Parts: sequence; structure tokens; C-alpha cells
Amino acid sequence: MYTKKPSVAGTFYPNSKDKISLLVLDFKISTLEYPQFSSRLVIVPHAGYIYSGKTAFLGLSKLNKEVRSIFVLAPSHKVYFHGIAVSNFDNFETPLGNVEVNREVVNDLYRNYNCKRNDDAFKSEHAIEVQLPLLQSIFQEFKIVPIVIGDSTPQEVENIISRYYDDKTNAFVISSDLSHFLHDKDANKLDEHTADMIESKEINGFMYKQACNSIGILGAVKFAKKNDYNFIRLDMHNSSQTTNDKDSVVGYGCWVLSESSVNSYIKNNYSEFIKKTCMESIKNNGKYYPENCPDVLKQRGACFVTLEKQGMLRGCIGSIVPYRRLIDDIIQNAKSAAYSDPRFEPLRVSEMSDIEIKISLLSIPSEINFKDENDLLGQIVPNKDGIIISDKNYRAVYLPSVWEQLPDKKEFLNSLKQKAGLHANHFSKTFKAYRFYTEYI
Repeated sequence: MYTKKPSVAGTFYPNSKDKISLLVLDFKISTLEYPQFSSRLVIVPHAGYIYSGKTAFLGLSKLNKEVRSIFVLAPSHKVYFHGIAVSNFDNFETPLGNVEVNREVVNDLYRNYNCKRNDDAFKSEHAIEVQLPLLQSIFQEFKIVPIVIGDSTPQEVENIISRYYDDKTNAFVISSDLSHFLHDKDANKLDEHTADMIESKEINGFMYKQACNSIGILGAVKFAKKNDYNFIRLDMHNSSQTTNDKDSVVGYGCWVLSESSVNSYIKNNYSEFIKKTCMESIKNNGKYYPENCPDVLKQRGACFVTLEKQGMLRGCIGSIVPYRRLIDDIIQNAKSAAYSDPRFEPLRVSEMSDIEIKISLLSIPSEINFKDENDLLGQIVPNKDGIIISDKNYRAVYLPSVWEQLPDKKEFLNSLKQKAGLHANHFSKTFKAYRFYTEYI
């Protein structure tokens, strides 16, 4: 058996089974607050455990427990080479024992996916090794497919993920830190930009300095975009939280791939948190920010906040497209619905106990392509689609909830035109329509 010996045990992580077990127990306790979730692709950091071990454990713990082969895709920190490397190793040794390599998959990668055998790329590489004791602490039985990415392309990474993702016994770990050795303020700004690109799946202009495994991240994002999957942010911070040194920091982030919408995850896990945030924002005239805000609410998002009193509308303000963090959108739209809706007087303190708060979380709008108005009407789905229309300087939006009052598609569209300031029968070559979906809290 050809075994890769550990190269960073005792430096990046403890070199004894007992010490690893104690540290992992601390990670488990500190991540209990996070909702249960099952994913088969995660992005996690690979620094020393004192810096990012908890964050890496958090992401790895969300991998589906039924998987049996875990692809760990890491950048090459020590050896320069072209392409993607696999190895001849049968096992990777850690203080917790050996992790078996899935030789069948490795051989397939070598034969069919232009991967090179390059043991030297693995011998001193920490970005795979640091994940293994954490995986051993989470999974009872699994094999790994260790991959080191050299001077390659995101498309090659996407090809590998696409080839093996359909097999539900496979999972993927993109091992990557974020920005390196910037001042804390600059690092936070760049890492937030990186997070936004990952979460929006808009990666044009992504620079290699944004992450040490930028190729792996970009390949994963391309895969997600192609399949209409989404990334949920679970954590993001940098090394200054450990060292208190803000002059030169390294950034760390954790994302899990979701095959459904981010908004459905938010609704399922944070509805009460959001409703409380809205009420506190109203009580404090928008000068409020919740403690321990979940990182997923720091992703860009758009919402409408609706206030009702005794079943009647009392205020409604929202954002059509995501242009700021969702938590900020929630706070500001709650305040505006209470005090700045031009259709109503500002909410009085005496009314607050009678107010019911409803929140609609909006997906990113997508344009509807149509030949004429009948074609547009044929594509609109009642009780599901939110619709935005625009024509030059005219624009209006109806949430899906409006279908309750206007169930007929023609009536719905004509009313929306009138809301925009157009005639009900208006139509032109410059008329545009977009659809979006909402999760309703």
C-alpha cells in the first residue's frame, strides 16, 4: 500500500488523536446553532485550525451523510504544473488513521479527464490534508478523491464536478481561503466582493488574488449556474479574529450548495428572526441591527415588507432587485413601510400592537421574451409569478399575492399597466416584462 504521510500535523492541526478529538468537540458545540442542512458541495477554508477550523468543520458537517466518496479539490501551494493532478497514493495518513483513496475514480480521471499523475504536488500540500481529520470526525465510512489544481481552467473543474455529481454517493469539497495579507479593512471589502460574486454567480472579472483556489471556486460556481443551484453563506471572517492583528490578514469563508433557492432556506430557518427584526426596526425608526445576525442574511437580497391592520393594508415598501444586504433591506423597508408609504400617514405608537407584518423575499427577476401581448399572457403563471413591467420611464410591480385580488391574467396585466401610469390597453415594441418568485413570511 502506498501511503501519503502527513506533512502539517502538529502545525496546522494537532498531531495526536486526543487533541484533535477535543478540538473537534469544541467545533461541534460552537456550530450547534446552525440549522440542519444537507449539501453535496461546499467551499471551506484550509488554514490552521486555530484560524479557520471551526468554519471548515461547519461546512464539512453539512455534507450529506449518505455520501461515500468525497472529492477534495485543492490549489497547489508548493509545486507549479499545468493542468490538474491526481496521485498514485492508496491512502492518506492522519493522526486519526488512514483515509482510503477511491482508486477507481482516480484512474477514471487520469484516463478520461486529462488529469496528470503527480505525487510531488501532494507531498507537501496542506489544503487537502487539513480537511481529512475533520472529515474523519464526521463520517464513519468514506473514501476520498484527492485533486490538486495547477495552472488549469474553471471549465476543467466544472467538467469533473458535472461528470460525478449525478451519483448521489459523491460529494465535493472546494478547499480555499480568500484574500491574503491585506489590511483588515481592505480584506473585508475584497472578501465581501468575492462573496457577492459567488452568491450571484456573476464571476466575470474574478481575480486570482481574491482566493487561493480561485480556479476551484470558479468551476463550482459555473456548475451551480448551469444547473440553477445556489450558494448559501454560513460564515465569513478573517485571521484578525484570532490574532488581533489587522495589518495583514487572511480571509476565510464557508458556503454550501443548495439545489433550491436561498430564500426558501431563509424562510424555513429564520422567519421568526426576520419578523422580530422588522418590528424592532419599526420601534426604533430603522436604527436597529440584530445581534448574531446569520451570515446568509448578509447576502444581497430584495424584499417587500407589508403592514396590515385588522386585515387592511397599512403600508408596503420594498425592493425589486437585490442591491444591498438582505438584512439591511429588511430593516430599511420595515421602517419605510411604517413611516414613508405616501399612501398612508406615518404609523403611530398606539397602532403597533395591532399591526401584522408580512415579508416577501424576492428572487432575482428574469426577463420574459415574447412576440406580442397574447404571447406574454400565455407565459404568465397565475398565483406563482410576480411581474414587473416597464416601458421607457414607466415601471410597476405586482407581488404574487396580488393574484388573490386579480386572478384573471388579462385583468392582472391591465391593472399593472395602470399602476405604472400607462393605459390598460397599452402595448409597444419597447414594452418589457420580467418575472420573479417570492418566499412569503
